[in-house]
Amino acid sequence: MHETVGKRTIVTEGAVAGATAAAASAAPAPAAERWPAARTAWYTMFVLALSVLFANLDQNILSLLVEPIKRDLGLSDTAMGLLLGPAFVLFYTFIGIPVARFIDRNSRKLILALGLAAWSLATACCGLAQGFGSLFLARVGVGAGEAVNQPATFSLIADSFRKERLPRAIAVMQLGVTAGAALAYYLGSVVIASLAHVPPLHVHGIGVIRSWQLVFVAVGLPGLAVALLMATTLREPPRHGLEAQDAVRLSLLDVLGYLRTHWRVFAPMFLGLTFGALSLGAGQWLAAFLHRTYGWDVLRIGSTIGAAQIIAMPIGLLIGVWLAEHFDRRHYEDAPLRVVVIAGLIRVPASIAMPLMPAAWLAVACQALIYCTVGIGGASQNAALQIITPNRMRGQVTALYLFTFNVIGFGLGPLLTGFITDHIFHAESDLRYALVLLSAIVAPLSLVFVWLGIRPYVREVARLKSLALI
Repeated sequence: MHETVGKRTIVTEGAVAGATAAAASAAPAPAAERWPAARTAWYTMFVLALSVLFANLDQNILSLLVEPIKRDLGLSDTAMGLLLGPAFVLFYTFIGIPVARFIDRNSRKLILALGLAAWSLATACCGLAQGFGSLFLARVGVGAGEAVNQPATFSLIADSFRKERLPRAIAVMQLGVTAGAALAYYLGSVVIASLAHVPPLHVHGIGVIRSWQLVFVAVGLPGLAVALLMATTLREPPRHGLEAQDAVRLSLLDVLGYLRTHWRVFAPMFLGLTFGALSLGAGQWLAAFLHRTYGWDVLRIGSTIGAAQIIAMPIGLLIGVWLAEHFDRRHYEDAPLRVVVIAGLIRVPASIAMPLMPAAWLAVACQALIYCTVGIGGASQNAALQIITPNRMRGQVTALYLFTFNVIGFGLGPLLTGFITDHIFHAESDLRYALVLLSAIVAPLSLVFVWLGIRPYVREVARLKSLALI
């Protein structure tokens, strides 16, 4: 059955059941044949993890370069907040969701490979910027390329691993996130320190190239090799679940209609992610905070924070996977969201306390605890969304989910932090209090919304099971 809203037709439960029946009548291959072999699935995961590593590296390298960029380009904290947040997420508004429709219908590996090549080149172009405007445009290019990354990645993972193995698979992918963020800090700090005394280079037709600009070139260009590897060696897995046999073609308005019909389960997940992302997005100021508050130099910051990430997040991932699988074995239908709530109960006090620590090492210890909670809850949060989302709209729903995370949460977090520092506390040295104020407001709200979403999530899982869709 379909419901008509205005002039649009929205897929409802009757259509879901009809699509399932149509797919069944087509006599598909046995389930064991439809899922990729374990070796193929884990190779897919390896390549996707490399892609996520470079996405995270190219996205986060700017946070380590806040102080030299401010100095050389004469920027305020608010301007740096624009570069750290809105510049990166701007094109999510324009191309992220439309591209997701192609992800739901076409070769995901080729779309992802093209996006990876695009954001790698844009990162290298950041090294040619000669002012705020050109650096802003280059960061827009990085965001435009990365708009395809997570919708395609999660869709590929969800069709490579069964439901009970999905949190484990996503946790492995999260290791790429961890390695990329840690490498951004470590590689950036080493390159900056080694080139600190190199005089500026005057390049004909471009202008002055400073040491921090060479960092962008060094981290951007290797991503082209990973894009080639993905395009030539990755196998596209068969799609599973609703519309697996192209029974239904869904537009963006159809997807929005589905989300509106099931708002009780999706709204808490989206709102929880939004406020959580605001708190995590403010972490783009971490390097500047450690420098301004405790006087740490860039090499010490990069090596310490990189080490904290590379140690704490994998520990969190292991804990998160163990908890998710433990709850799943006990047949808790809310297993993924239980894990997210546990992570939030730890993250909220750690986020508020971190900027107030009297010593740098205590602040780093709190930040390591935050990284651990990201590892604990991140995989389960994404797995929960994939579990309750029909296959043919996974790309678009994930794009909307990430639009919320990046544009509203991650995009505004750095900007709000810089704005609060400039216009409420009026001093660079008071960056710590801007971080405290933002976290004290948004981190608890994130936890509350996730908690409110548990019961609707359980009901939705039961409904989909009754329709044999999961």
